[in-house]
This record gives sequence, C-alpha cells and structure tokens, in this order.
Amino acid sequence: MEKKNGKAWLYLLPALAFLGVFMIYPLVDVFVYSFEEGYNSASQTFFGTGLYNYSYVLHDPYFLQALKNTFLLVIITVPLSTGLALLISLALSSIEKLKSLYQTVFFLPYVTNTLAVGLVFMILFKKTAYTDGLINLMITWFGGSSVDFIDGPYWAKMFVLCFYTIWVVMPFKVLILTSALASVNQNYYNAARIDGTSKLRIFTRITLPMISPMLFYLVITGFIGAFKAYSDAVALFGTNLNAAGMNTIVGYVYDMLYGNSGGYPSFASAAAILLFAIVLTITCINLMISRKHVYY
Repeated sequence: MEKKNGKAWLYLLPALAFLGVFMIYPLVDVFVYSFEEGYNSASQTFFGTGLYNYSYVLHDPYFLQALKNTFLLVIITVPLSTGLALLISLALSSIEKLKSLYQTVFFLPYVTNTLAVGLVFMILFKKTAYTDGLINLMITWFGGSSVDFIDGPYWAKMFVLCFYTIWVVMPFKVLILTSALASVNQNYYNAARIDGTSKLRIFTRITLPMISPMLFYLVITGFIGAFKAYSDAVALFGTNLNAAGMNTIVGYVYDMLYGNSGGYPSFASAAAILLFAIVLTITCINLMISRKHVYY
C-alpha cells in the first residue's frame, strides 16, 4: 500500500510543482510585499514593515471608487445573468425543432473576442459628432431624450457596463443550465404529471433542486468572475478608467503596477490581498448557504 501511495504522489508531483511555482509562491510573495513599506522593485529594498500600505489603499479615493464599481457590478450582474440564463435555458429545453441551432446562436457571444464586443457596444451607445448611437435613436423614437452612455453620467456608464457584462457571461451560463436541465430524470416529471402537480410546483420542487448544484456553481464562478472584471471596462471606456470613474479593483491593481500611477508594487499587493479576502469571504458565505439549499 505504501508503495502505491508513493507512486501516486510521484504522478501528482508535476501538478503540485506547477501549482507551487505559479500559484502558491506568487500568493505568498504578494502577501509579503503588502507589508513592505516603500518597496522598490528595481533595488529590491524597502524602508519598513507594517500596515501603512493597507491604510493608504483603504483611504485612496480611486480604490474606494473601484470598490464601489466592483460591488455594484457583482450585485447587479450575477443574479440577473443567472436568472435570465435559467429562463432562456427553460425556453430552449421546451423547443424540439432547431434546438441545436438556437443553442449555437446563444453561445456565439462567448467565443467572440471581448474587445470586439466592446467596440460593438460603443457603436450602439456612444454619442459622436455624427450620430447619437442606435440606442439613443430608439430612445428618441419613444419620446425620450438621448443620453451619453459612454462619457455621460455615472448611472448611464454603469448601466452599459452591467449590460455588457451580462451579455458576455450569459452564453456560458445558458450552456451549463441547458445541459443540467437535459440531465434531469424524466421519470420525476412523469410521476408529478400523473399526480396533477402544477407546472410551478414541478419547477420549484423538482427542477430547481435537481439543477441546484449547477446553479450554485454558476453563482460562485459568477461572483469570482465579476470581482475580477477589468477588460470589460477597458473595452467600453478605454484604459484611463480613473478619469472615467469606472475603474475596478483589478484595474486599480494594474494601475498601481503599470499604469499612469504605476511603480507602487506594495500598494498593488495590498489591494490584491484585500480583493482576495473579499472573494474568499463571499465564497465561504456561499458555501455555508449551499449546505441547506443545494442537493447533490
């Protein structure tokens, strides 16, 4: 038995080495950097250790704005995208003809380049000297006034960012939920129909519990993905997200390392650790909730 265990660990050694070098070591390194005050990456020196980096980041208005934007993005997009994906998946599951075609159409945005989708959204929403954009044209048709969604008020920019994020993540969720619905044992539905159970009760008592593991998976990955949002905002508002007021936590970390305010790896490390703590906390809360509401 010990010989077999040794062989198993030998097989796992390449994967463990890869995780150690590219995941565990960088995480420990970033954690150490976050406490080193005034760290200089060129000379590999610092002048002290403490919590100053965390204090600076937590009082930095750019970080607080990025934190606000990220939390709004998470709170709005994760429930909406998951709920809409569930409705679309239920509709697709009830279609017999051309079902594969519709699934392919809904999955296309997922394989499209993120920046390309962002450019399309800019054409739809951005006001220029020549046109107000297709969306504003539709708004004026119904008697409303045009809005500058890209360079205008904060709520308009946040609306576009949330809309764009939901559009990008929806295809993957539809694919997962459609597969989950197809895997539900039809005998449960047949038995419920024989008993005269209503469609709503079938959905709440059979469908939701049976696909709850997939829903939980999408919620967890949705939270993590939304907290890591950065390319979505860049695709819509450009690289100077602080000027647009639409930066995210990941964008703040990048700016501290390489952006206009770059050259501050200690501040970037502190912001990255704060992001890690937030994501870890929310994931743990979701795991505790799943014990009562997810059926395996």
